[in-house]
Amino acid sequence: MGVRGQVAAGLGRDAARVLGPADVPEALAVCARDPVAAVLASSRLEIAARGGLAAAGGQVWGWPTRGALRAICWAGANLVPVVPPGVGADTVAAVAAFARTARFYGRRSSSIVGESGAALALWARLEEVWPAAREVRAHQPSLAIARDPDVEPDPRVRLTRGDELDVLLPACVAMFTEEVGYSPVAGGAAAYRERVRSLISAGRSYVRLAAPDAPEAPEDVARVEFKAELGAVAQGVAQVQGVWVHPAVRGRGLSEQGMAAVVVDARRRVAPVVSLYVNGYNQRALRAYRRVGFEQVGTFATVLF
Repeated sequence: MGVRGQVAAGLGRDAARVLGPADVPEALAVCARDPVAAVLASSRLEIAARGGLAAAGGQVWGWPTRGALRAICWAGANLVPVVPPGVGADTVAAVAAFARTARFYGRRSSSIVGESGAALALWARLEEVWPAAREVRAHQPSLAIARDPDVEPDPRVRLTRGDELDVLLPACVAMFTEEVGYSPVAGGAAAYRERVRSLISAGRSYVRLAAPDAPEAPEDVARVEFKAELGAVAQGVAQVQGVWVHPAVRGRGLSEQGMAAVVVDARRRVAPVVSLYVNGYNQRALRAYRRVGFEQVGTFATVLF
């Protein structure tokens, strides 16, 4: 039998317990209560179920400390609290336990992200002791579609080929910089390049390239007109991330038809439900996704450091 989790020495009984390999199936069961909201955590837990927590790149904390798990928090590159609706009035206690554990270990994540109620409540308990956030995005509608899209898919959107990494990478850097506010390769390109390569090799990267003679195919993005990735996949949900259209061709409907193509292929090959979350102030993107057929199923929040 695998090792079960326990409260780390020095944490106290009001903290969460650090889960072990034997707890991963139960943690996944917690995520399954709302798989769209929990996909960022469950995608890491599925890796842990196959190859161990070290392979997944983080810890998972569980609440309560005794008995059946009711809430969990993934602690890796992102801090992702998962507190299902059924926790009810005990949500405060669960979030407090995760906050106590996070204070004990210190900030090791680049963001807190997840269902808005849990994510913002966790940050409220950490902001006095952790470094200041660069930005708090408190309202990010979570959208999903589990049927054919309402617009015609773009036939030129396809899976990125393995030999197109250097074609795609500049567009990925441009998207990340626009969205987050700094370059993902500022401290070195190796880790980010590997992330993009792994998505391509897993069949989770989509691209539309401009025709070779297209006037709006600037060299700085190597002819990429549209791109998107399935950044998190678990429990029948594929979450789309990194949606980007080159500025020279925006306003032509490429995002709608491109996303329709992603939905069709992802539902056929990967998962029956396709989801994403978008900044609430980005009304243009929200309208485009709704025209594709996405419907709001919840709200995320992100705290960026």
